[in-house]
Amino acid sequence: MNVGILRIQLHLPDNGSLKGKRQVVSGLLRQVRSQFGVAAAEVGDGDLWQLADLAIACVSNDARHTDQVMAGVARFVEQRAGDAMVASVRTEILKLP
Repeated sequence: MNVGILRIQLHLPDNGSLKGKRQVVSGLLRQVRSQFGVAAAEVGDGDLWQLADLAIACVSNDARHTDQVMAGVARFVEQRAGDAMVASVRTEILKLP
């Protein structure tokens, strides 16, 4: 079993409230879940209204498939982030017995 974990940090420089951040983040996470069939959530400090840490997880029997899904999600987020800028992307694939 392979577990892919993708962490994406978004910077929302023009955002002025937590409500605005929630609108951007919740819409993006909903699209990611729908498009890729992965688990996705905002993690980290939710009180920072110009930063959002997203975590996406995928489980598969094939490590290559897991890596492809994580790369696809990262591209998707970069393309759909709108006014948000992708500050960092980290991917980890865990092989479990």
